[in-house]
Amino acid sequence: MDLETVMERAGPREFGPGDELPEKYRKAATRMIQFHANSEVMGGYLDKTFTRKAPSLDRKLANTAKVQDEIGHAQLLYRAAETLDVKTRAEMLDELATGEGKFLNCFHYPVDSWYEAPMIDFFVDGGAMRRQATLKSTSWTPYAHAMDKVCFEEGFHVKHGESILRELMNGSKATQERMQETFDVWWPRILQFFGPTNDESVHDDFAQAVGLKTATNDELRTSFLNMYIPKAEKYGLEIPEYPRIYERDDGTMAVREDDLDWKEFWTISRNEYEGSTEQIGSRRRRQDAVEWVRESLETWESSAGPTPQTAD
Repeated sequence: MDLETVMERAGPREFGPGDELPEKYRKAATRMIQFHANSEVMGGYLDKTFTRKAPSLDRKLANTAKVQDEIGHAQLLYRAAETLDVKTRAEMLDELATGEGKFLNCFHYPVDSWYEAPMIDFFVDGGAMRRQATLKSTSWTPYAHAMDKVCFEEGFHVKHGESILRELMNGSKATQERMQETFDVWWPRILQFFGPTNDESVHDDFAQAVGLKTATNDELRTSFLNMYIPKAEKYGLEIPEYPRIYERDDGTMAVREDDLDWKEFWTISRNEYEGSTEQIGSRRRRQDAVEWVRESLETWESSAGPTPQTAD
């Protein structure tokens, strides 16, 4: 199948492992799914920190379950990427550990307080839900199937984060002020979660043309603003003065994208941000720590021989 045919046929769940697809499509799909899988892993690392800082046993248990979900999502996505026959799961995990693999901007920032938990678990996961819901209609069928499960569980994660936000914003005046200070720091990062503006995106046009993406970065950002600004205000958070939010003629809200720090964003995208070293190093150390398990399994599999066939 050539690219022209792919573009003509592109639609929800149109292509699968049985299709002979051009290399450009397979590489673009692998890049996109690998990025998503890496982000699930690194998001789980931030939530691991919140588990230690959670103020009650119930919160610790809920957060532990969320971490397990995120790592499970990553496994699904790495397997979906493998079906494109470009990279193996092991190769993608190695790239993440060495700093070659890319992941979402919000997961490059180290976290150090419980007040940051709703920033990730409510606002960032809420943004992820807006994006992932559109990926149920992606043209690569294994990716779309993975999104069915991922979106189901992410819905619980958003509720988990909303519960934490509600609890903190019903706390003391000092707690509310601390929550607002944290929100002020994270709000620009959250708005950059959806990626660069359409005119700066390197991969958006092709991904749209072959059906891998069904919504642009700017469309997703606007959709998020219109859903989550009212939610933030509902719990008493004030939207920061910058980046400036304005109302369009049609009544929808949008952000003045020039107010966002895109220089920092592009530094992060190259894994060159100061916090990136810490986050990637943490992943590498943990991967190295369990290398003996992988080696033991490989030794066992090679010595066990083929699985014996049983008679009907």
